[in-house]
Amino acid sequence: MVVTALPSPSEERRLALVPPAIKRLRTLGHEVRVPAGYGTPLGVSDAELEEAGAVIVAAEDAMAEADVAVVVQPPTPAALAGLRPGTFVLGFLDPFFALPTVRALVEGQLRGMCVELMPRSTYAQKMDALSSQASLAGYVAVVLAAQRIDKVLPMMSTPAGTIAPARVFVLGVGVAGLQAIATAKRMGARVDAYDTRPVVAEQVRSLGARFVEFDLGGDQGQTDQGYAKALSEEQLARQREQMAKIVAQSDVVITTAQVFGRTAPRLLDAAAIGGMKPGSVVVDLAASTGGNVEGTVAGREVVTDNGVRIIGLHPLPASVARDASLMYAANVVHLIEHAWHDGVLRSPSEDGIVDAVLLTDDGAVRNEHVRERLEASA
Repeated sequence: MVVTALPSPSEERRLALVPPAIKRLRTLGHEVRVPAGYGTPLGVSDAELEEAGAVIVAAEDAMAEADVAVVVQPPTPAALAGLRPGTFVLGFLDPFFALPTVRALVEGQLRGMCVELMPRSTYAQKMDALSSQASLAGYVAVVLAAQRIDKVLPMMSTPAGTIAPARVFVLGVGVAGLQAIATAKRMGARVDAYDTRPVVAEQVRSLGARFVEFDLGGDQGQTDQGYAKALSEEQLARQREQMAKIVAQSDVVITTAQVFGRTAPRLLDAAAIGGMKPGSVVVDLAASTGGNVEGTVAGREVVTDNGVRIIGLHPLPASVARDASLMYAANVVHLIEHAWHDGVLRSPSEDGIVDAVLLTDDGAVRNEHVRERLEASA
């Protein structure tokens, strides 16, 4: 097959194909053709890509010749226009929110392969780009908070006196939350964490943090896919009330809660933020899907009237683009290696991973929930 990569928006530094991934694709027998200057955002020259085995071509030629086009972010309809019908578009497609992209895939008879739909299984972990990037986001969130806060994270004993450790509160203990906990602990902070799924309590404690439990009543926990179940409005109100007490004592709050395919739940309202100390920092990792925090502005940092900094920057993994690209490209190659045999896609009816990630095919949306969202937006 011929594999290419579509350029990302100008603010995106991550690459879907890097030299180690290109070498692996060549070993598997695939051709790799990338547009001139593709590696520039990451400082990777055309010569380095060629040395790895890629052929540098004009952008329009790369698209016209491709069997598989890999992406980091959902491509715009205009970016998809040069692809032949039947071409696979593989990567982050944000299917529930980037509906113009989904519609363009359908209308262009393109076969979208959405990595966000990857099953949560041990076997699929090496292809799970959502988890690999979420882990980096959790790390970056803590580093960013440490830069912005007006105190140090670890306890320090000095001749001038002892400085108490900063208190970090992590809301949502998925992949990003666990990495945030681990990073904050390594930096010496005192860490509390909360999740609606009691099953993660032991993971939190194993990292040296305190797991906070709230009485919300009703059904909570996780879905079969490992995602947190959506809470009722009554449960969310009780959660916010109990959470505000710990938030008020915290120097850093990192929110990571997302419900797959839906707007992020509102965890902290203006009253909770108003109870925090001046100089405190909130990092909202759900900013791109509506935010967990009242006052979050996607893509920006804002300071409230009481001096609390709310950070809604995204995508955070792009700030560590070199490692993020290595991880993402490895996920992409593993998926290609698994999904195709002798240049032919495995049948969705016989392969659970292909069945899950193949979003569009034959001019139709295969995922029922995405199809309903697309039809509702028409």
